[in-house]
Amino acid sequence: MKYYVNEDCIGCGLCAGTCPEVFEMGEEGMAVAITDDVDESVMEEAETAMNECPVAAIQQQ
Repeated sequence: MKYYVNEDCIGCGLCAGTCPEVFEMGEEGMAVAITDDVDESVMEEAETAMNECPVAAIQQQ
């Protein structure tokens, strides 16, 4: 499974703090997700980050 951060991101950093293995803060100050499939060992944290995003900017692909 992969994740995608859409243009609604406000750059709060919650996802990167929750699951840094999948999300990071890009040069523009907005979150970006890794392009690889998410490893099973961090799947729960990635889903938590998606569900807790205050603007619902994270989607599964």
